[in-house]
Amino acid sequence: MTPYPHLFTPIKIGGQLIKNRIFSAPTGLMSYTARGHLTTENMAYYELKAKGGCGVVTLGESIVHAATGQSHDRQICLDDPHVLPSLTNTARAITRYGAVANIELSHGGKYAGLASIGGHKKERRPAYGPSHDILPSGEEVLEMPQRLIYEILDAYGAAADVAKRAGFGMVMVHAGHGWLFNQFLSPLENRRKDEFGGSLENRARFLLMALDRVRQAVGPGFPIQIRMNGDDFTEGGLHLEDYKELARMVESRVDLFNISCGSHERQELFVRTHPSAFLDHGCNVYLAAAIKQVVSKPVSCVGALGDPEQCEEIIASGQADIVELGRALLADPFLPKKAYTGQKEDITPCLRCFVCLGESEINGTNRCSVNPVIGAELEEKYYVAPPLSKKKVLVVGGGPAGMEAAITAARRGHEVLLYEKTDALGGALKFAEAVPFKQDLYRFTQCLIRRVESSGVKVTLNQRVDRALAEKVRPDVLIIAVGAQPVIPAIPGIASDKVVSVAQAEANPDALGERVVILGGGLVGCETGIHLGMKGKQVTIVEMRDTLAADVNMFHGMALGQELNKYVTAVTGGTGRAVTDEGLVYTDREGQEHLLPADAVLCAVGMRACTDVMEKLWNVVDEQYVIGDCVKPAQVTQAISDAYYLAKNL
Repeated sequence: MTPYPHLFTPIKIGGQLIKNRIFSAPTGLMSYTARGHLTTENMAYYELKAKGGCGVVTLGESIVHAATGQSHDRQICLDDPHVLPSLTNTARAITRYGAVANIELSHGGKYAGLASIGGHKKERRPAYGPSHDILPSGEEVLEMPQRLIYEILDAYGAAADVAKRAGFGMVMVHAGHGWLFNQFLSPLENRRKDEFGGSLENRARFLLMALDRVRQAVGPGFPIQIRMNGDDFTEGGLHLEDYKELARMVESRVDLFNISCGSHERQELFVRTHPSAFLDHGCNVYLAAAIKQVVSKPVSCVGALGDPEQCEEIIASGQADIVELGRALLADPFLPKKAYTGQKEDITPCLRCFVCLGESEINGTNRCSVNPVIGAELEEKYYVAPPLSKKKVLVVGGGPAGMEAAITAARRGHEVLLYEKTDALGGALKFAEAVPFKQDLYRFTQCLIRRVESSGVKVTLNQRVDRALAEKVRPDVLIIAVGAQPVIPAIPGIASDKVVSVAQAEANPDALGERVVILGGGLVGCETGIHLGMKGKQVTIVEMRDTLAADVNMFHGMALGQELNKYVTAVTGGTGRAVTDEGLVYTDREGQEHLLPADAVLCAVGMRACTDVMEKLWNVVDEQYVIGDCVKPAQVTQAISDAYYLAKNL
């Protein structure tokens, strides 16, 4: 008996019975071919979600009219006659696990062919929106002529037909997130004087006609899902009461409502559409609950969902009929199966760090901080030979890299001994428990600790490993994962009692006084500053570079920037010169000296690899490796990935 009966009750959408209420939300990739075809690696990405137990797996933002609709560099182009084989193979890969294959039909509208948050600058070509417009970039948007409206309507019907022929059991029409239909619906965007502008009925005409074309193509009983906002969160745009009215207008044409919010193209809203770590899990569910009150068709909700208990409560309480999970299924594609069998404690939580989206923007690949399999799904699909012999593996260091290496090596059948110099596992992640917006990171740390315990790893705490101990253990493999230590700048007063470490500050913020100056505006300094600001401290960050958190991915940077504006005063281009009884002395870009009064000064200028431990242990055995921050200080993504693949190959 599953502990989540509502979550795993089948549901009928249109004429299609679906095995559970967990849907994989629409996600796209930046690694499709230039013509918008899916590769074998892309198919494996979607297949893994189906294998993990989802009821529906959805391909995101597939373009119905490529000439005018592509908003990203790489998107599935449904009007390419040669796309059908790759679509068919993907649908087969999904359905072989009992999931329904779904595909999102989309058009970028005025963002197609222009600079987009989802891609890089493309070739200059006309972009069409509901009305003439000039974007902040200075680029011109043309009013879409009626002939093109009708051409795109035909394209929606043709795209739905392609999807059905390929074996998809559902289609989703995207009418949210600032794309084409959302632009036509918005009174802020749509200033037309014809039958497609003016009243809400007129502004919705394009969408209603497209839904009719889709229905004509797929026939009765075939599920049509609409993705629409519950609120644009934009002054002059549509809000919840408007969307309730729209929901009533379209209900007869659809079988399922997917309720989201915001716009991809406005940075301050992107991190609400995809809720950041600074927002509550499920912060957008209330929008779906409100729409559900005015329609009789099923409603799904989306946005930072992943806790089975929260998802169960959403459905049991009637807020929504279905939960749609995006990033949570990257962190753990097997979340549905683990939830069904009562293994909630082994579900890898999503950190909401935006590495997945950030990596695709940087290099077009897919990645996850806590799941090294993401981006390598095809490789993981095939059998991995067991080790030729059982080895004794000594892991030095109980941070994330050390724990992941120990877990993976133990699961491979090796004898693993893990030594940690402190009284607890977790390394640099131990202090996440005290920070509200790092609770997912804390849960991830606890998940790793439980896996260490359950995998048979022999753990020894409060024990430093020197050469004598390593030689006494006589391992076959030595893995050094001792992490990094803070860099301490050689400036006068740095050793005074006024200077505290980030770890000390997080552990006991009440001891800092009211005025806190943080020397160093990287990710650690910024997140610490935000946390202390939330606690009412007057926080100033002094950073040598021109921007704070310059090394974080652009999407986490958006969220971080909003919080920094609320809680922190920033001094960029500043160099710390001395700590005095009054506070921090720094020089600005012009070399002028200033004093920042402070009750406490936090040092967060960077980390340095603990190479001394590595040097002392080197050549104890023939097979030896160094991983994690003791190679080069980095974020948890690299630590987990390096540890996993190293241990997997032992």
